[in-house]
Amino acid sequence: MTVTAMSCKSIPKTYKALAYKEPGKISTEVVELETPEPKAGEVLVKLSHSGWGFLPEPVKAGQVGGHEGVGTVAKLGPGSEELGVSVGDRVGIKWIAFACGSCAPCLVGADGICEKQQVSGYSVPGTFQQYTLAPAHYVTPIPDGLPSELAAPLLCGGVTAYSALKKSGAQAGDWVVVAGAGGGLGHLALQLGGRGMGFRMIGLDMGNKEELIKICGAEVFIDISKELLGCDGQTLSKHVLAATDGKGASAVVVCSPNHTAYAQALNYLKFNGTLVCVGVPGGDPTPIANAYPHLMVAKQLRIVGSSVGSRKDAIETLEMASRGIVKTHYRLEHPHSIDEVFRTMQAGKLQGRAVLDLESEAWVV
Repeated sequence: MTVTAMSCKSIPKTYKALAYKEPGKISTEVVELETPEPKAGEVLVKLSHSGWGFLPEPVKAGQVGGHEGVGTVAKLGPGSEELGVSVGDRVGIKWIAFACGSCAPCLVGADGICEKQQVSGYSVPGTFQQYTLAPAHYVTPIPDGLPSELAAPLLCGGVTAYSALKKSGAQAGDWVVVAGAGGGLGHLALQLGGRGMGFRMIGLDMGNKEELIKICGAEVFIDISKELLGCDGQTLSKHVLAATDGKGASAVVVCSPNHTAYAQALNYLKFNGTLVCVGVPGGDPTPIANAYPHLMVAKQLRIVGSSVGSRKDAIETLEMASRGIVKTHYRLEHPHSIDEVFRTMQAGKLQGRAVLDLESEAWVV
């Protein structure tokens, strides 16, 4: 099969991208790259928007960052049309840019931990660029009517939150706590859990995020900055018990990369409760404090890990967004401001998500 493409005049020979300059530092630069040709089973995507998380570690110098992008298929490699994509389709590229579909995790729908995965912005170039290659079988269709700037952050943050909530085992009507509820993952988890899955949501975060957390559907907000930050969990437990009529929460999803959040969580779970690990603290690996066998046995608690979700999870998340169940709260940013946004993220001051406008003419960093 011959390569199918948009008008050759509409695809430039080179394009702009944002690459990391110095590993371990907030330092990016604009680079000019040659537009690649899609190989068999690949598509060339003209990106319009990209979401992102904090600067990944470790990251190699010169890597194009970004891990959740939306754009339009500009060109097909041989055989790609047979995989269900066409030129002009609007598609998304997820944190997991490629999953094989045939390894043990993939065969049970756990392609988020595919043994042959390629990670966008880490092992392959990410979505901080105007054009990128993607596997035709693994791009995510974007529903009509869902704006690209709203869809982009859902391709990592949204699907990660949704997958974690599904793993929690909570049922409609159960109380579910989200730690780090005002952040990029947390504010999506509140909406997906409350409006999409029928849970009763409690949001934990700093006081300046209360308004956002309540807008996103939390019935209860608990300000950890007033008296709870760094405590042993007993005080926080009293607040959660008071909010849940003394029963405790059926599940807690820890979106915050904070050891204290994990240590506190087991104290306010009810019997048969589940702690879902999502946020990964930096530094040396540290066990979850308070996970004593006698407590785990006495209350029959579970601790589960949740990586990003599957392609199916992504499609379901975007479908809910297209129906208005979940809406990304975001700041639209231009390429020249990317380092400033990274610093805001590092300080924990970003509410919701940041979305990069790749069609902006402001490409001077």
